[in-house]
Amino acid sequence: MMQIVIVDYGSGNLRSAAKAFERAALDSDASASVSVTSDADEVATADRVVLPGVGAFADCKAGLENLSGMVDALQQAVITKGRPFFGICVGMQLMATIGLEHGETDGFDWIPGKVEALSPSEEAGPGGTGPRIPHMGWNRLNLEMSHPVLKELGYDPFAYFVHSYHVVCDDPETVCATVDYGQTVTAAIGRDTLFGTQFHPEKSQALGLRLIGNFLKWAP
Repeated sequence: MMQIVIVDYGSGNLRSAAKAFERAALDSDASASVSVTSDADEVATADRVVLPGVGAFADCKAGLENLSGMVDALQQAVITKGRPFFGICVGMQLMATIGLEHGETDGFDWIPGKVEALSPSEEAGPGGTGPRIPHMGWNRLNLEMSHPVLKELGYDPFAYFVHSYHVVCDDPETVCATVDYGQTVTAAIGRDTLFGTQFHPEKSQALGLRLIGNFLKWAP
């Protein structure tokens, strides 16, 4: 049975994420167990790793560093062993080289790039009609490449976002999906066994369940 771990480091809607992965496993007939853990040993030996994240980049990185052995366990499982990895929201951002929220904070440097503030060309002020920050709500995905985790999402794929920062990748080939929000906003990134979404699949209803099911069946 596939062992899926969702990393608990004090950030993220863990119960909703766990329920979404459990439901997607049932719907896709995947033989899988889903656990939420702060135990580095469980992460190091998992078959698939999910890293959620809500809040500031620096706070999320500090939360991981405060768990004994967790950063090393993630490196071992995801990079050394090549286990499929799914980062959600700030969990995706942490794959980047550096985050620029509240100063500079090192990321994992798994996908080179910076996490920068959204800067739409016409941000809404009092009574304004431009994009508001934070970006909160449903947006249509622009699929920039064919990726197994993004297949069969429907003709008009919408996903749910809550964020003020996004990843600006050094290599455009690592950008899997974008959205238009007064600028081009990175919505999904990936390479090799790594995949992440800025949006929340656990809040994206049928699209989110389909995407999680694709991740569970993905054999990179």
